[in-house]
Amino acid sequence: MNSSVRNFLRSQAHSLKPIVMVGKDGADDRVVSALNEALSSHELVKVKFQAHKDEMRALCELLAQKTDSDLISNIGFIATFYRDSEGHLMHIPKELSRKGE
Repeated sequence: MNSSVRNFLRSQAHSLKPIVMVGKDGADDRVVSALNEALSSHELVKVKFQAHKDEMRALCELLAQKTDSDLISNIGFIATFYRDSEGHLMHIPKELSRKGE
């Protein structure tokens, strides 16, 4: 994913509220399952870290790997993930995808 697409998705996520929470149990199977479901229905999802804030970057990379998604941004205690679905809910402009090729 190039930086133009990442910036577009970051701007689209600006108004979203976090719908997945990472609590004291960390990125366990329940969080992975919830994130998978959210990505399937929304494509672009914010995750809020209420605990494990010192391990946030590593947990974000683990969640992205386990859900086969892209980590779009990691600001404060909120991370944004993106995974394209069959429904193609997010319409990414084609000219952004071609930049940098």
